[in-house]
Amino acid sequence: MQDKQTQIIDMFNTIAPKYDLANRAMSLGIDRAWRKEACRLAFLELKTQHNIVIADIACGSGDMITSWIHNAPKDTHIEQIYGYDPSEEMLKVAQEKLRNLDTNIELLKGEAKKLPFADQSIDILSISFGLRNVLEYKQALDEFVRVLKPNGIVVILEFFKPQNTTLLQKCMSFYTTKILPFIGGIISSNLKAYQYLPQSMQNFVSTNELEALMQERGIRTLLLKGYSANVATLYVGVKA
Repeated sequence: MQDKQTQIIDMFNTIAPKYDLANRAMSLGIDRAWRKEACRLAFLELKTQHNIVIADIACGSGDMITSWIHNAPKDTHIEQIYGYDPSEEMLKVAQEKLRNLDTNIELLKGEAKKLPFADQSIDILSISFGLRNVLEYKQALDEFVRVLKPNGIVVILEFFKPQNTTLLQKCMSFYTTKILPFIGGIISSNLKAYQYLPQSMQNFVSTNELEALMQERGIRTLLLKGYSANVATLYVGVKA
């Protein structure tokens, strides 16, 4: 399994230089609105507004970190944001993107199944379109719960296993599995990497399965919301 995980990480190292460009083209920028709403809801549910510590797992090029900073309420003080990702090349892109932001940001390299944070040390933990790339995702979920403070918030944005029930959802699924990989492949000059997208969705859990896994770990669901005919889903939960 680790060999396959290494292959996934190597794939992201390869596409890192054109990752943002491909993402913007594939999503038409809609993913920014999804991230904005995720941040707004998390801050709304958080019990404290001072000295907040945020960990963004599988941070990639740093889009979610930027969103946390730009969407924090005026009376909220973010003490520290950690970006954590196994891809060295993606972290280099993030470092360049985030270098002028006036927030204490630390980027760390590593896999989600083993986080470098102390028990109950994180107020908000997020992972955006990265959980399905973690082969040992159940171990990662255990780690999320371990590092979250009581009443801490977990935010997951993801492409889950399709559950096509309507014509619109079937059309969106076709677009996601057939059209988007082609667009991403052309822009990145790596069609094989973007053909991985639909494969990873099919091999991942459904939203119902995720919610059950979180409940088993003591995370209460606050919100489960689908976007674009449920192509993407936002999960927000709180640690009891």
